Amino acid sequence: MNEAIGQILAKYDIYSLDDSIRALREIMQEIALLGLWRSKFFERAAFYGGTALRVLYGLDRYSEDLDFSLLKPDRDFNLSSYNNALEKELNSFGFEVKTESIEKSTETAVQSTFLKANTRKQILTIGFDKRHIQQIPRNQQMKIKLEIDTDPPPGFLTSIRYLLLPIPFAVRTYSLPDLFAGKMHAVLCRGWKTRIKGRDWYDFVWFVANHPELRLSHLEQRMRQTAHWKGALILTPERFHKKLSRRINQININQARKEVEPFVRDPESLALWSKDFFLDIASRIKFL
Repeated sequence: MNEAIGQILAKYDIYSLDDSIRALREIMQEIALLGLWRSKFFERAAFYGGTALRVLYGLDRYSEDLDFSLLKPDRDFNLSSYNNALEKELNSFGFEVKTESIEKSTETAVQSTFLKANTRKQILTIGFDKRHIQQIPRNQQMKIKLEIDTDPPPGFLTSIRYLLLPIPFAVRTYSLPDLFAGKMHAVLCRGWKTRIKGRDWYDFVWFVANHPELRLSHLEQRMRQTAHWKGALILTPERFHKKLSRRINQININQARKEVEPFVRDPESLALWSKDFFLDIASRIKFL
């Protein structure tokens, strides 16, 4: 096992196959970030979303994908141009990974690439407990999705965060008030269809508890871009709270809790979830 990989692995408590697969995914995510840094990706883009919160700020829930945003709109940007850098970086640490870019049938500002690898082979590379390895089908694939918004709404700030493993490197990310704005856009505007995304509400609680400052102007720009806020009215704190209260009263709490449970280590942290709980903590948001 690579020494740096061993150092990263030391922070995990591995008791089950699920623990092994989650640790593997997260290690590969962080090496992918290193590959992007080497290729100057963060001179043009910033990291955001749930995985950014976990990797850079210690969010205590598991997150699957890597989400990015360009610093300014660019119709000519091509995420697949970084595929070789991603493969090269992961391969240098012993992982056998291939990239696959997704050609979408409809025109969209969001571009996607998948990192694909044989789960069993990568587990062997790291050297997990063989009893866990034997439970994995030989053809099971791990997929890590990278997505980037090539037409970001304006009005956000970024900062540089530093990771020390597998080597010291830098990642550009949205500032915390703008990350919170992005999360509240998901809370207020994501289409639930038949399944509410409890992870959004878990992150909402985390923000209020740890970083309650929200850049309301950036949230408004996001909502205007997706046509969830229209007209001349400005999104004020009062209008925000009215919209959020309406959304909270639509929640199916049991569905939300059930959706997020597989992504958190301590399901007891969800025990207080209720409409009254969410309405109460919403009052603690601070606006910038």
